[in-house]
Amino acid sequence: MKHTTLKILSLFLKWIAHATIAKYRPSIVGVTGNVGKTSTKTAIARVLAAERRVRTASKNFNNELGLPVTIIGDFKDTGGTFFWITVIAKGMWQLIRRNNTYPEMLVLEYGVDRPGDMNYLLAIARPDVGIITAIGETPVHIEFFDGPEGIAKEKSKLIAQLPSTGFAILNVDDKHAEFFKEQTRGHVITYGFGNNADVRITAFGNAIREDNENGFVSFKLNYGGSMIPVKIEGVLGKSTAYAAAAAAATGLIFGMNLLKIAEALGGFKNPPGRENVIPGIKNSVVIDDSYNASPKATEEALATLKSIEAKRKVAVLGDMLELGRYTMEAHQKIGKLAARSADILVTVGTRAKFIAEEAIKAGMPKRNVMAFENLNDASRELKNLVRHGDVVLVKGSQSVRMEKITKDIMRDPLEAEKLLVRQSSVWLAKPGMYD
Repeated sequence: MKHTTLKILSLFLKWIAHATIAKYRPSIVGVTGNVGKTSTKTAIARVLAAERRVRTASKNFNNELGLPVTIIGDFKDTGGTFFWITVIAKGMWQLIRRNNTYPEMLVLEYGVDRPGDMNYLLAIARPDVGIITAIGETPVHIEFFDGPEGIAKEKSKLIAQLPSTGFAILNVDDKHAEFFKEQTRGHVITYGFGNNADVRITAFGNAIREDNENGFVSFKLNYGGSMIPVKIEGVLGKSTAYAAAAAAATGLIFGMNLLKIAEALGGFKNPPGRENVIPGIKNSVVIDDSYNASPKATEEALATLKSIEAKRKVAVLGDMLELGRYTMEAHQKIGKLAARSADILVTVGTRAKFIAEEAIKAGMPKRNVMAFENLNDASRELKNLVRHGDVVLVKGSQSVRMEKITKDIMRDPLEAEKLLVRQSSVWLAKPGMYD
């Protein structure tokens, strides 16, 4: 019964969203990939909003329900009968009577879990500009595909449908970039750190401030012989630079200059749970990357931790899920990286034990490695473990609910609702895998 109701709701929302696009004809920017989708979407919206009326979802509304909800209205959360009645009523009303404040541009996130998902989402809204962030060697959701190439093929449908007048924005540093170029008729613009990127990132650096209150990333964006410096507060990691470069490429397509783009990016804030810097207990620093975890994203987070100067570096890593037959191999690889990136390793979950075991094999002292199957036990240990000047990375798949650990070791837990991911009453009522 529940499945039937959900299917009917999905089809009804699909029809309303499709009709809304036909009526208002907004320009559509679509973002997909296996890492960095939400940050990239948010950065793009930030840049375009400097000159246009733009809407993007405040959260990762990227599936058969979330995508049409974003098209219909600016909703913050989903769920509950009254909510869906409100969405449908708003959608029908603005089809009957024109909404003069409807956005000129929509920046939409296209999430793919299984083969065929992209076809469904494209039937709702076909972008004029398509961005593919990165796939990686062992992507999340791979358990439903025949390998990374299968996911790349499914994601590539976003740019394959582009007309010859459309634009495909691709991460040149991703191993699938050449494959993606072959799949589109649109104009291709690349971004990344590589020398062959059209929008190239150079002079990248990130740091924690001396007072341990904040951190920042700084870099330069280069395009067509011009260069502009960018500095973004409150966040760490190359993933932020990638999101900014993709946003810059999108802004350039719509006629913006680099100076205006850099000004817009200066006020960019990463969504919660994406390498955000949060003051921790005992004058420590927490790198809160607790939204989700794929192998590539975890590798990048550990690279960030390694690059930061600190008295001690602590990696707190939970399970990476939906990896199918690659589960053990992927966790073992992360274990090797953790041994080179952190002084202390704490893991949460049955799969994350492989990280702990491999870190010890890779040379991390056994006394510095702790594996837990209970989230609360891990938090209690961390409260005793953390010292003045420590930098603590927290990362894991969303079902593990690693944000609960961040809340336990952040200096001001009353700030959790504002700073952390999954703080709605609906999420807080859901138990995690290892509570």
